[in-house]
Amino acid sequence: MKNTIATFQEMKEKGEKITMLTAYDYSTAKLMDECGINGILIGDSLGMVMMGYEDTLAVTMEDMIHHTACVARGAKNTLVVADMPFMSYQTGVRDAVINAGRLMKEGRANCVKLEGGVTVCEQIRAITDASIPVMAHIGMTPQSVNAFGGFKVQGKSDEAAKKILEDALKIEEAGAFAVVLECVPAKLATLISERLTIPTIGIGAGAGCDGQILVYQDALAMYGDFTPKFVKKFADVGALMRQGVAEYIKETKEGTFPAPEHTFKIDDEVIEKLY
Repeated sequence: MKNTIATFQEMKEKGEKITMLTAYDYSTAKLMDECGINGILIGDSLGMVMMGYEDTLAVTMEDMIHHTACVARGAKNTLVVADMPFMSYQTGVRDAVINAGRLMKEGRANCVKLEGGVTVCEQIRAITDASIPVMAHIGMTPQSVNAFGGFKVQGKSDEAAKKILEDALKIEEAGAFAVVLECVPAKLATLISERLTIPTIGIGAGAGCDGQILVYQDALAMYGDFTPKFVKKFADVGALMRQGVAEYIKETKEGTFPAPEHTFKIDDEVIEKLY
């Protein structure tokens, strides 16, 4: 059964945890879909884990549309959420609606995600008015890394905690169907989850959120440039890949691959006629 924004809301109301991971290609999305994941985010994190940038800021709309379309083809039952990249919505309501529409029409996303609180509520209202569901994202918002002075936990002081709670309430009022809480103290995230009627999806925000999301390369130990404190490695796929590649190189150089069972036969008479 297809996961939708209504599914997410029902899970919130029933107290059933929502599961999400990132994905950026057809094969990975298909595997996750077969496992029964509730939602896949095509995050602008692809700039770091897929394209090798030091942050998410260089990711373009064309990048997001391309990868979203790949994921959408593999995710049959999963809610497909597409990130709106840096400067695709900050420049105004019109740009926000047009770019959200492109992710839906060209990328075939089911909904979009954008970063920010009170400052982007106007964009959230306009996008939802265009019948495009919006997932919000507050706390540590990677597109604001320069304004934050780095990737830092948000909401630890009285003023900062109050601001994040206010952002969450305003986002819900503006029409977002869910909100990602990133790098927020666990007790604050739990409070926000209790105050909101829409689902909260945590990443570095504790177990009190209505659901969780991780970058799949982090969760499977495939990305070694930097590992956040909140990441748990559920499988060492990186080590398995290195082992497989090393074995492929070894057998190819030794001449043991390809073996007879990996090759196609032809009658000797055909070959003899070619000499």
